[in-house]
Amino acid sequence: MPSVRPVYHPAGHDEPLRAALQDLKAGHWASTRNLLTETPDWGLWTQRTQILASAVAGSDVVRTWRAEEPHSTSAAILHTRVLVERALRAHRAGHRRTGDLWRDAVSACAAASSLAPEDPVPWVCRLSLAQLDEGRRRDEHRVAPPEPGLFPGPWPLLAEADKRDPGNREAYHRMLRFAYGRRSGGPLTEAYGFAQWAAASAPAGSALHLLPLYVHVERYRREAGSERVPDPHWTAADATRGTLRALHLWFDHALPAATSLLDLSHLAHALWGARQFHDASRVFEALDPFCTVVPWTYRTHSPGDAQAAAEVFVRARSRCRAATRDTR
Repeated sequence: MPSVRPVYHPAGHDEPLRAALQDLKAGHWASTRNLLTETPDWGLWTQRTQILASAVAGSDVVRTWRAEEPHSTSAAILHTRVLVERALRAHRAGHRRTGDLWRDAVSACAAASSLAPEDPVPWVCRLSLAQLDEGRRRDEHRVAPPEPGLFPGPWPLLAEADKRDPGNREAYHRMLRFAYGRRSGGPLTEAYGFAQWAAASAPAGSALHLLPLYVHVERYRREAGSERVPDPHWTAADATRGTLRALHLWFDHALPAATSLLDLSHLAHALWGARQFHDASRVFEALDPFCTVVPWTYRTHSPGDAQAAAEVFVRARSRCRAATRDTR
């Protein structure tokens, strides 16, 4: 029986990651080492290292691991992830040491890419740090795009990540974040163009088909959203078209247990908003028992409030399940 109350957990359906996270937060890194050693592909490796680093960026557990196993590539990559996460958090907080943390993170990325030249994560990390360069002072952050209609940016960094793991989900999301920070081309015009460009060439099953939905949510957030259902934003032809494309080209081919909870949540949210209740119910079932704060929080009067987001999530899920039952 599907759960009534949604659960927030960064690891989602990845049970081995949940266990490793618990140990790592307690200061024990052996299970993390074993988990990363056994991670079968670059996509999952990227996702797991990001979640692990985000969870322990405020502790020294990864530094302890590196001290005890100085030749561990996994420890070096996770250490790089931690430094990048600290720099990003300092930037968001306007911390005076942001510049120092940024430089440390860039140095760690260079060292990690030399240590593990086949790994996409050091290049994903450099893409993450590109958004800190708000003045676009670094040459590598204002390179001409590969096609007309796209914006100047850190295209060589994306190409390096893409070469190692074609269609790497986080790499393209980091590039999208970079586009959000640009001021030219109108409100999110460049970001939407990039998302459409990336999705157009993505194979079936690729998470890149979700990128346009993220831009729709960002536009929705900037416009202060709405609690209405149906909502004109999501029932508009381009939003509905992108939503159904993501459903058929991604969800119908992907393994829910190996997918990002954020991707599932964005698709469920868009289908619900477009009144595609039957299909939304399928995605809610794949999410069960988990939930994310975003994008549901933008349907509330208190963005960032996890409890308010959960209430919207539960209402949306109930509406979709009821509509599905009524058609049987």
